[in-house]
Amino acid sequence: MKRVLIFQTAFIGDLVLVSSLIKSVAKTYGDSKVFLVCKRGYESIYEGFKYLEGVIPYDKKGIRKFASRLKSMNFDAVFSPHRSHRTSTLLFLSRIPQRVGFSNAGFSFLYTKRVTYRQGIHEVERNSELLTAVNPGAEIDIQPELFVSDEEKNHIREKFSLNFPFAVIAPGSVWPTKRWLPEYFASVGRYLMEEKGLVPVIVGSIADVPVAEEVFNRIPFAVNTAGKTSLREFMALIAESNVVITNDSSPTHFASAFRKPVITIFGPTVIDFGFYPLGENARVAEISLPCRPCGIHGGKRCPKKHFRCMRELTPDKVYPLINDVLKNVEI
Repeated sequence: MKRVLIFQTAFIGDLVLVSSLIKSVAKTYGDSKVFLVCKRGYESIYEGFKYLEGVIPYDKKGIRKFASRLKSMNFDAVFSPHRSHRTSTLLFLSRIPQRVGFSNAGFSFLYTKRVTYRQGIHEVERNSELLTAVNPGAEIDIQPELFVSDEEKNHIREKFSLNFPFAVIAPGSVWPTKRWLPEYFASVGRYLMEEKGLVPVIVGSIADVPVAEEVFNRIPFAVNTAGKTSLREFMALIAESNVVITNDSSPTHFASAFRKPVITIFGPTVIDFGFYPLGENARVAEISLPCRPCGIHGGKRCPKKHFRCMRELTPDKVYPLINDVLKNVEI
C-alpha cells in the first residue's frame, strides 16, 4: 500500500485513541503515506505527529463533494473506526479499493471488509483489529501517542506563570452525569497541594467554565485555565503535569497519550465500554452499584434520581489512588 487513510470524525477522545492505529499502520507499511480525516477544528491535535503525512479536516457537510476529494487523492485503503451511516456512505462513494470498518457500523455492507466490534476490550485494541483483519502479521502498537514541542511547553508555563510542579484537574464533561461533584474535585485539589506539593491547575473548554469556577472558588490557590487555552495549549498542560485527575472524558486519553499518571472518575459509565486510562500509573475510581452503567455516554440527569455513583464516590476513596500513582514519580 502506498497511500492509506484513517477516518475518525467522532469525539475528541476517540481521535486521541486512534493515534495507536495510525502508528500501527505506519509501522506495518513502512513506505506508505498515511493520512487522517478528522472533524474540522480538531486537526491541531496531530501537529508534529511524525507518523502522519497529513490531516484532512471534514465539517460533515457535502458528502459527495468530500468523497470526490478523497477519490482524487488515490488512496489504496481506508481504515474507519467511525461507525456512522454517513461515514460508510462517504467512503463507498470515494471508491477507495479497500475499505475496512466495523460490522456494527451503519450501512456496514458498504465496506469491503467488515470486522467484529468486540466488547470487553480497550478501544485501541478494537481499532487495531481493523488492521490485523487484513494483515495478520501487522506490527501493532496500542500505546496512544501525541506530540507537543518544548517551545509549546515553555509557552504554557510562561502564560500561566507555572514555575512549580502541578496537577491537572479536569472537572468538565459534555454529559452532566459524568461530572464528579465540584466540591469533591476541590477536596482532591487541597489534598494534592497539602500532601504532595502539587498546585492544582484546572483545565477545560469554554463550555466547562461554570463548573471549573465552582471548583476554583473552593480552592483559590489553584490556577484556573478553563476557557483560556487553545487545544494545543491544553495538550501542553497535560504533557507538563505530574498527574491528571479527570472525569471519564477526553483528558483521560490525552494523559494516556503523554504517559502521565492519571486517575479517571467513573460514574454512569464503566470500564467494560473500553475507554479507561492506559498505563502502569493509570487508575480508575468507581463504586459498585446495580444501576451502573445507565448509558453509553451518561446523560443529562440520573435516571434513578439519586446520583449515587458520584455522590458516594467520596474524595477519601481517591486519595489512596493518588498515593499509588505518584509513589514512584519524582516531583
